[in-house]
Amino acid sequence: MGSLFKQIYRYTHTRPFRHNENLWPYMKIGRAPTGEIASLRYKGQPIPLADLSALRGSCHGPLLLTATGPSVKTIRFKTPSPLPAMGVNGAWFLQQQVGFRFYVVVDMGFYDQKREVIAEIIRDPALTLFTTAHGIARILDRHGLAAVKCKLALIEDAAFKIYQPKIEAEALQSAYAGQPSAHFAPDRPDIGFSTDIRHGIFDAGTVVYWALQIAAYLGFDEIFILGLDMNNFHQPRFYETEENKQPSYLADSLTQLVMPSLRHAGDTLRRQSVRVVNLSPHSAIDESIFEKADYHAIFN
Repeated sequence: MGSLFKQIYRYTHTRPFRHNENLWPYMKIGRAPTGEIASLRYKGQPIPLADLSALRGSCHGPLLLTATGPSVKTIRFKTPSPLPAMGVNGAWFLQQQVGFRFYVVVDMGFYDQKREVIAEIIRDPALTLFTTAHGIARILDRHGLAAVKCKLALIEDAAFKIYQPKIEAEALQSAYAGQPSAHFAPDRPDIGFSTDIRHGIFDAGTVVYWALQIAAYLGFDEIFILGLDMNNFHQPRFYETEENKQPSYLADSLTQLVMPSLRHAGDTLRRQSVRVVNLSPHSAIDESIFEKADYHAIFN
């Protein structure tokens, strides 16, 4: 039946709407006046969502943002964690050390390959999970709504909004020209940074870029990042081994997209009076993008 609905969708919608084909007709949405998806039904069932407007500016002070580079293995964590923490993807393996309050998973490959990790994440009632409509659909199909104890915060790629046409990369800046919270890099209309995630989040090939936009929206004014190495893609992530490591595709877009986007994020956040500190001492990310510091010198 799913393939039949997909074929019907393709015949009745043009190609710019193709990113919605796996959701139609199962997902029904309602948008708030501020643009975000505020109500959701999936396969006839109402799905509780966190109120993005209520989350805006709800936090303050510093945040520990944990990525998954191999350098995480060198950290001797101070426990209990001195800061509230946000994790991405496989950083969940540090839950006992840092006690995540926020989490971000937007990679459908991670949902497919790490179902047991997703099952643990959604069981945590103290956690707010930021994910997309496609991520929520995977959670509900594989685990069921009864298994979801965390809060679900529905976010969207600014170029691929649900039931709206895809915006091509070169047209992003013109599409968001009237939106003051959408900040674009000079001479790069394809690189944006949002300070209001209700209008969408700009992608840059890495989930950390999503997390930076979310953290700033929540109100954190200092962001300390672990595991943002960006120079050892052949090595397993800190929670992997050589035998079970999953491929990384960041190297393919590092020069053309990832680095220019992170530089733009650094510039935008400085203008917003948000300090970003990279705690990966040998990271490929230059100190002109994010300042560098040693975790142990700061927290121990």
